[in-house]
Amino acid sequence: RIEAQRRPYVEQLAAALGINPDEFTPSSLEEQAISLVGTDIYEKLVKGYTEKQWGRRCSDLPSSIIRRLPVRLTFDNNYFNALFQGIPIGGFTRMIDRMLDGVEVRTGVDYLDPPVRLSLEKEAAHVIYTGAIDAFYYYKLGYLEYRSLRFEEELIDKENYQGNAVVNYTDADTPYTRIVEHKWFEFGRDADGNAIPVTIISREYSLEWKPGTESYYPIGDAKNNALYAKYRELADAEERFTIGGRLGEYRYYDMDVAIARALEMTDRIPSK
Repeated sequence: RIEAQRRPYVEQLAAALGINPDEFTPSSLEEQAISLVGTDIYEKLVKGYTEKQWGRRCSDLPSSIIRRLPVRLTFDNNYFNALFQGIPIGGFTRMIDRMLDGVEVRTGVDYLDPPVRLSLEKEAAHVIYTGAIDAFYYYKLGYLEYRSLRFEEELIDKENYQGNAVVNYTDADTPYTRIVEHKWFEFGRDADGNAIPVTIISREYSLEWKPGTESYYPIGDAKNNALYAKYRELADAEERFTIGGRLGEYRYYDMDVAIARALEMTDRIPSK
């Protein structure tokens, strides 16, 4: 059934372009999704969730957003095809705490406040910046677009709410995109291995980004990528600064790729 829906769609788009269907390359998320899974799955699982998450029509979003995810016609319910999948024991916060052990850490400091920035940069031979690249340059070339998030948290006086760490709500009518029940990332156990009698959930709402709110997801369409390329040209000319990460490179990186990119970039930082 998927092939019966998918193939005619690709053939129709290819014919409009005057090319062979095997040469067709989807230019939008909508084209990419339907060419992979057909219209039924697209309408039921992709369209409503994606447009709610990104605040834009699927036809206006880049195909790269959905190419991150594998399509399998099997009962394998893993998120990716990677052999090893998971999160660090204790979560990423504990991992970062250990990485920063013995390192001076200052919180509540706004690096982008000009006087603070000037003072901090006098202390450092080299600066690694992982915030939004347009903010680093005080938006002098214009604003890049992002999606932001709002979290609504609730403590529930029972052991189990949804029985799973994350449940996505793929319809367009539910105002939140997903509910996270955090305890199941650790199999419902505390640090001593005991069952936790209550649970905390977070409802996640997608929002349009505006200055002053947290940047989460780069939009990554043609217009924004063109502006990012201009900012990247400035960043590549910097000698005392390394600008990277999901926001610094304006890329929708998964965590494993973000860590790999960090290791690659640190190898290029001068040792002195």
